Amino acid sequence: MSLREQITADMKEAMRARDTTRLEAVRLLRAAIQRREVDEQIELADDEVLSVIQKMIKQGRDSIEQFEKGDRQDLVEKETAMLTVLEPYLPDALSDEDLAALIAEALTHTNAESMRDMGQVMGWLKPKLQGRADMADVSAAVREQLNR
Repeated sequence: MSLREQITADMKEAMRARDTTRLEAVRLLRAAIQRREVDEQIELADDEVLSVIQKMIKQGRDSIEQFEKGDRQDLVEKETAMLTVLEPYLPDALSDEDLAALIAEALTHTNAESMRDMGQVMGWLKPKLQGRADMADVSAAVREQLNR
């Protein structure tokens, strides 16, 4: 079952269970997927759907941070509930050891020696890490390796 089909099945299940919080989050996710498909005039594959989910989760975390600064606990709770629904769609996160090994492999594979090679290393890593690691953290780790 594709990720898209799983999302649709989860939406139907949330409707049957009358779980409004879950239903709202899944509907927002489906709308974001459909919006991107219409914009790009393609049908998204699982890895592209994962990128939509990651973007929504990142936006949710940013929103939570802003709502906390604005002392809006009601909105913090709403966003937190949405993240709770969306996060299970992501694959399991890589351990620090696995991530370090993959970065080392990327550096070897791309023959990276300096910061000029950063884009090439990140380009090699991105498809392998899609949804499994925060790319900002990966970027910082690669930068640290290249500065040695």
